[in-house]
Amino acid sequence: MEKIIKRLVEEFHIKENQVQNTIRLIDEGNTIPFIARYRKEMTGGLSDEILRNLDERLTYLRNLESRKQEVLHLIEEQGKLTDKLKKEIQEAQVLQKVEDLYRPFRPKRSTRATKAKEKGLESFAHLIFKQQIVTGTIEQLAESYLNDQVETMEDAIQGAKDIIAEWISDQAQYREKIRDFNYEKGVLQSSAINPEEKTVYEMYYDFSQEVNKIANHRILALNRGEKEKKLKVKLISPEQEILSYLKKQVIINEKAITTPYLFEAIEDSYHRLIAPSIEREIRNILTERAEKEAIKVFAKNTKSLLMTPPVKNIRVLAIDPSYRTGCKLAVLDETGKLLDCTTIYPNEPHNKVEESKRVMKELIEEYHIDMISIGNGTASRETEVIVSDLLKEINRKIYYTIVSEAGASVYSASKLATEEYPDIDVSIRGAISIGRRLQDPLAELVKIDPKSIGVGQYQHDLNQSKLGESLRNVVEDCVNSVGVDLNTATPSLLQYVSGISKSIAKNIVKYRDENGKFTNRDQLKEVKRLGDKAFEQCAGFLRISDGENPLDNTAVHPESYCITKKLLKKLGYTKEDVQQGNLKDIEERIGLSTIGGKGVKVLAEELEVGLLTLRDIVNELKKPGRDPREEMPKPIFRSDVLKMEDLKVDMIFTGTVRNVVDFGAFVDIGVKQDGLVHISELSNRFVKHPMEVVSVGDEVKVKIIGLDIERGKISLSIKQV
Repeated sequence: MEKIIKRLVEEFHIKENQVQNTIRLIDEGNTIPFIARYRKEMTGGLSDEILRNLDERLTYLRNLESRKQEVLHLIEEQGKLTDKLKKEIQEAQVLQKVEDLYRPFRPKRSTRATKAKEKGLESFAHLIFKQQIVTGTIEQLAESYLNDQVETMEDAIQGAKDIIAEWISDQAQYREKIRDFNYEKGVLQSSAINPEEKTVYEMYYDFSQEVNKIANHRILALNRGEKEKKLKVKLISPEQEILSYLKKQVIINEKAITTPYLFEAIEDSYHRLIAPSIEREIRNILTERAEKEAIKVFAKNTKSLLMTPPVKNIRVLAIDPSYRTGCKLAVLDETGKLLDCTTIYPNEPHNKVEESKRVMKELIEEYHIDMISIGNGTASRETEVIVSDLLKEINRKIYYTIVSEAGASVYSASKLATEEYPDIDVSIRGAISIGRRLQDPLAELVKIDPKSIGVGQYQHDLNQSKLGESLRNVVEDCVNSVGVDLNTATPSLLQYVSGISKSIAKNIVKYRDENGKFTNRDQLKEVKRLGDKAFEQCAGFLRISDGENPLDNTAVHPESYCITKKLLKKLGYTKEDVQQGNLKDIEERIGLSTIGGKGVKVLAEELEVGLLTLRDIVNELKKPGRDPREEMPKPIFRSDVLKMEDLKVDMIFTGTVRNVVDFGAFVDIGVKQDGLVHISELSNRFVKHPMEVVSVGDEVKVKIIGLDIERGKISLSIKQV
C-alpha cells in the first residue's frame, strides 16, 4: 500500500497525508460528493474532480498490485520464478508490462510451437538458437531428431523454427520495443471498401496519419467506418527497422550454420505472431485513449447542460415540434404542473398555420403564459418561425427559447413517465419534459439515461459501462452541488443524492406521502433503510425550505449545527436573522471587536472547527439556500427568427453553444442549422481542446466567416469578433 500512496503523491502532486486520508475515507464507504464537501480538513480541500480521478487511479493501482501477486504465484507454481523476473514484475508500472512478462508462462492453446515441442523438437530449437555450430550442415543436425512424428528433416527444421518464433514473440522487452517503434514511426491507414459509394466516411477513403499524431475523434470515426464495413483500416509499421532490431538482439554469430534458419524464424515470428498482436494492441490502446477523452468531453458537456440555470416562477407553453403527427403543446404552471395540453398542425403536410396560431394565442391569454419553450428536434425551426410571427400579434412582451429535446422521446415511453403521468398520452409527455427542462433542467434531465442526453461524440460507440459510470458521477456531482428540496424532489432526483439508493429514494417519498412534509432533517432517520451512515452522507445535501430549523435550508451539515449555533451567538445573530437571510455582514463582524478582532483563523480555533469547514459555514450563512447555477450562463430568449437566406458573411450574432467536440463547437445562432466554430477559430492563442475556451450552454458572440446554403453549413469564428 505504501508504494501506491507514494505513486499517487507523485502523480497528483499532493501531500502524503491528503492521499492517506482520502483512501481511508473512500475505504470507509464515504461518497466523493460527501468527502469533497464535508471532509475538506482531511483532504486539504481537494475538489470532487481530483477526488474522482484519484479514486479511479487508486482502483487501477490496486488491480495492478493484485495482478502482480497473481502472476508471481502462477509462475512460482511452475517452478520458473527467478529473482530477476520477480523484480521485473514487482517494478512494473503498467498492467501491459505485467502481461508481457507473464506471456511466456501463460498456458497456451495448441500452436505450431506446442505441437513441435510434443514431437521432441525443443532441444533442436535450443541448438539452433545457441548459434555455436560452424561446420557441417543443418540437415545433419536435424537427422538425429527424426522419429515416428517427425518424418523428414524439413519437418524437423520447420518445427524448431516454429518453437524459436514463439520464444521471440514471447520476449517482453522485444514486444515493448516494437510497440515503441509503432508509436514513434507507425502510420494508421484507411481505404474504402467500395470507393464508388457515397458515405460520411469519404474523407477517410484514402487517409493516413502517424500513430503519434492522429486525433482522438479520427480514431473513433475510423473505428465506426470499419465496423460499418465502409472502411479498411490497418497499421503500417516500420517493418525493416523492427526486423533489424530483432536480428540484432537474436543473432550473435553470423558464421554459424544455423544462422540463416534463425533469420527465417525471426521474420516468421514478426509477421505471423508479433505484428498482428501488436497491431491489435496499438489499435486497442488508441481506442481506449480516444474513448477516455470522448467520455471526458461527454461528461463536461453533460455537466454544463445539467447546470443550466433554472428559469423560475414562470408559466410555460412547451412545444414538441413535428410535421405529420403535429406539434404537441403542454401548458405548465410555475411549479411544472400540467394545466392543459393539445396538438396543433402548423407544418407540412397539414399547413394549418392560422388555426395553430389561434390555439396558441388562446392558451397564452387564458393561462397568462410568460415563456414559450420549443424543442430543438424535427420541425423545430419551422415551428419557431410560426411562433415568432405569433408573438408580433400579442400586445405584451413574450419570449421563446430553444431547448434541447435529446432523450425526451426515451423518457416519454419510460416506466417513470408512465408512473408520473398515467393518464397522459405518450406524445404529450415529451412536451411536458421540454417545458420542465426550461423551469429546472437538472430536476428534469436526471429522469433520462445520461447517454441519451446527446452532447458528445460517438456515444453509442464508446464503452457503455465506462460511459454510464462517468455520466452517473457527473449527475451525482451536479445534484449534490445544487442540493435537493426534500419535500418536492422525485425519486429520480433523490437517488443521485450522496448515500441514497433507488430503494431509499422511494422510501423517502413514501414516508413523505404517509406523514406529510419533512419539518426537520432528523426525521430522515425514521425513513426505512436509511441508517446512520446514509444519514451522514445525505443530510447536508437535502434542503427543507420552511422547516423548524433554518439551518436545514443550507448546506451546513447537521454534524456542524452545534458549532454554527455557537458562531451565531458569538456574532450576535438570532434564529430570525438566519431565517430572513440577514447575515450578509457576517464576514465584517468576524473582523470586529465582537470576537476581539482576531479574525477567522483564531475564531476557528476558539470554536474547535477546521478553517475550511468554518469558511463553508460562513459562506452558507451569507447566502442560505444559494443555487450555484445562478452563476452559469442564462438561456438566450428570443422574439424573432432568421432564415439561412437572411445570413451574410461578416454578420455578428450572439449564440448558445449546443455541443463541444474535439474539433470545435456547434453554436445555435437562431437559424435552422447550428454553425461550427472550428478549433482554429476559437481563440488567437493555441487551443489544445475546445473546452479550454467554451462549454455547453455558454453565450458567445460569433462572426459568420463562411456559408454553404445548399448544404446547410455555417462556419463561425469567435476570435474574429
